Amino acid sequence: MDVDDDGLTVGRTAESVGISVRTLHHWDAIGLVTPAERTWSDYRVYSASDIARIQQVLMYRELGLSLSEVRTLLDDPDADVVEQLDVQRALLSERIDRLRHMVAAVDQMKEAHMSENRLTAQQQADILGDDWDPAWEDEARQNWGETPEWEQSETIKNRMTADDWKRVKEENDTFEADLASAMAAGVAPGSEEANALAERHRASIGQWFDISHRKQVCIARMYVQDPRFQEHYDKRAAGLAAWLTAIVDENARARGIDPDTATWE
Repeated sequence: MDVDDDGLTVGRTAESVGISVRTLHHWDAIGLVTPAERTWSDYRVYSASDIARIQQVLMYRELGLSLSEVRTLLDDPDADVVEQLDVQRALLSERIDRLRHMVAAVDQMKEAHMSENRLTAQQQADILGDDWDPAWEDEARQNWGETPEWEQSETIKNRMTADDWKRVKEENDTFEADLASAMAAGVAPGSEEANALAERHRASIGQWFDISHRKQVCIARMYVQDPRFQEHYDKRAAGLAAWLTAIVDENARARGIDPDTATWE
């Protein structure tokens, strides 16, 4: 902040440092910050050194010191400034810890509130149909519950209504029907049409968490390795699980990824 040779009036000073004129008058009255100069008409004028002192006061006040403690630090030549700052630092650290605990408590309250609108596992099963087993969610939590992907998906699920779940079910049914039709029509893995379907598959998973092509390959492996997934897809069309895995693999290969060695990243 620039201060000219004539200094600043109390009004301009208050505006410049972001405090009230009344505060400056009070600090003047108690001898904390007393402007050294006055105009010919006896108005207070704050010099550059006065402004610097005000800024020091504001810093110490922000640290939680009382006005008397601030005055001691500024005016007592025997005052141990470093010791006092160490004390204030410790107090600030305690305040930060309390605030972090408060933030965590707010997050828990928010999650609890959002969970009130979340469908139960049975309600989800009623919407998703007979193929959905509520126990799968518990299994998924055991396997993935500590991952960022699980946290992302849980945040999204907590916000979903019954209509949202119905939309997901309808979109999934439509997509699986399109997969079966494409396979029946002889669409070859690696073709442009097959790659487009593989991208639709990735987008359907991407509504729950961030998914790369490598992650998609890892998920598609389960369609042929886990009998439950294979049964689900093959019930719609024989061989669909293997065909879906193949189009995902070839789509990844077209992007420079070896599906045989792809890892979760």
